[in-house]
Amino acid sequence: MGALANLGHRVSDQTIGNILRRHGLAPAPKRSQNTTWKEFIRSHMAVLAGIDFFTVEVLTWRGLVTYYVLFFIRLESRRVSLAGITRHPDEPWMQQMARNATDEGWGYLDQRRYVLHDRDTKFCASFRTILAAGGIKAIVLPARSPNLNAYAERWVLSAKQECLSKLILFGEGSLRRALREFIDHFHTERNHQGKSNVLLFPSDVATRRLHSRAVFCRERLGGLLKYYYGAA
Repeated sequence: MGALANLGHRVSDQTIGNILRRHGLAPAPKRSQNTTWKEFIRSHMAVLAGIDFFTVEVLTWRGLVTYYVLFFIRLESRRVSLAGITRHPDEPWMQQMARNATDEGWGYLDQRRYVLHDRDTKFCASFRTILAAGGIKAIVLPARSPNLNAYAERWVLSAKQECLSKLILFGEGSLRRALREFIDHFHTERNHQGKSNVLLFPSDVATRRLHSRAVFCRERLGGLLKYYYGAA
């Protein structure tokens, strides 16, 4: 009523109540108690991060070996941090990852308050306890709901489609190098449609104005990842 009155429209509270019921909307006190997941994400974007695992098959002298990759992504900026790579993501390893993430000086989750992760058993109770001690609340998502951690899931898809699935990886070092190069490319050289089709963290080269017709190409991983820029 008050908002309509500000616009010069006088409407009775009964009329407003009828309109709300017609559209299945609860009265204001009850409506304010129900927050959708989309609204929660939007209002907490600056203090939210996603955590997830994905696996990569790596060729070693013993044959194909499965490595587990743990990463963090800050939802507002889309900055990705590679937390760790291991063949055995056991509880002591997960505890160390939590300590690294919450380190006061350089932790991946600096200034974050919430982290989203699925119900994978690798996210053990002690992992969440260490996060809580660092002031970060872990939000465990419902089963079979990858869309609730969509930013993390989308990054995994990009990393695999644009990079990892096009490489034959020999050993853990090869995997680390590929991921490091892709993350650098993702941050500084790849336009993001979800962020107005701009570079997330443009380098000095990316911010140069094109003063001539000369165009150069920066290649990563033997030309798999390319970035074009103009001469200064």
